[in-house]
Amino acid sequence: MYSQTKIAIPIFQKKYEDVIEVANDCIDKGADILEFRIDALKNPNIDEIKKTIKEINFPMIATNRINTEGGSFKGSEEERVNILFECCDLVDYVDIELQSNDEYINKIHDSGVKTIVSYHDFEKTPDLNEILYIVEKEHELGDIAKVAFMPQNLEDTLTILAVLSHCKDTIAISMGDLGSYTRVMASKFDSPITFASGTDVTAPGQIDIETMKALLNMDLNIMDE
Repeated sequence: MYSQTKIAIPIFQKKYEDVIEVANDCIDKGADILEFRIDALKNPNIDEIKKTIKEINFPMIATNRINTEGGSFKGSEEERVNILFECCDLVDYVDIELQSNDEYINKIHDSGVKTIVSYHDFEKTPDLNEILYIVEKEHELGDIAKVAFMPQNLEDTLTILAVLSHCKDTIAISMGDLGSYTRVMASKFDSPITFASGTDVTAPGQIDIETMKALLNMDLNIMDE
């Protein structure tokens, strides 16, 4: 059975011309969707951002990651969210953090764009019930829930698989080398999106796009035999 999970590749570049160059490279390597990490830009300007998105002309997630969850945006919270809002009619998805003000999340969601409400913890993995509570809150606010946690042991990575088995329309990631296999297994649970790396690695444990596609294709070929 063919998995519907899309492979997204993040683009984390300071200059607009580099965003376009890396985007084209990722498309050539077989990305299904690109994640434009707007927070990486040295001088984020909404007109330039829109121009860049239009020039790339490929399925895209707009992300302007908040500092407390590994982002680099230097402006105010209002500026951060306004940039995302301005991108809503140009992209397929907007990723906004659960810890953002509900008013901001609703503003993005009400634009009609598919909204990924996300939560990241680069230190630990909570217990299953706590994660399920987070996912439930994300689903109340958006279309797709996303959680990413750092495992301390193998059991933590299995907790992430349990989340995927319990929850539809959910991206659940166990980060680091220990959890990297969960990025491949996400396709088994029909997670809408999994993340691989092209030029830029934006989270520990990301698998490069060529390896990810090879693993998924090998798995599918085995299932067909």
